[in-house]
Amino acid sequence: MTKPLLLAAAASAALLTLSACNREPEVVGGGPADPQAEALKNAPPIELPPSIAASKQYRCSDNSLYIVDFYSNDTATIRVGSREAARTILTAGEGGAPPYTAEGYSLSGNGDNVTINGKSCHT
Repeated sequence: MTKPLLLAAAASAALLTLSACNREPEVVGGGPADPQAEALKNAPPIELPPSIAASKQYRCSDNSLYIVDFYSNDTATIRVGSREAARTILTAGEGGAPPYTAEGYSLSGNGDNVTINGKSCHT
């Protein structure tokens, strides 16, 4: 008879203990204030860099090699000779249409056949 009574008492004690628990999540606060909180709240939205729409290697009629990356923001980069060469940023004409130009460069087209500085080039 003492065993069932002991089990009932233990179950009641466990139930009372669990019912006293707070089921609300505890919010911890009071940490150091963020010195940039106001500046971040008023900051303009972040603009992601343009993505590469196409990357092509062109061999031209004079056997020169150009590597061109076309970007989603109507710009392109061009490298001469190898992927390790310095990049030059070309910008598209009005309305985002070719030719792409920069000082010393002109690129017309954006497919498999283009004209770079007056030379016919193909992929």
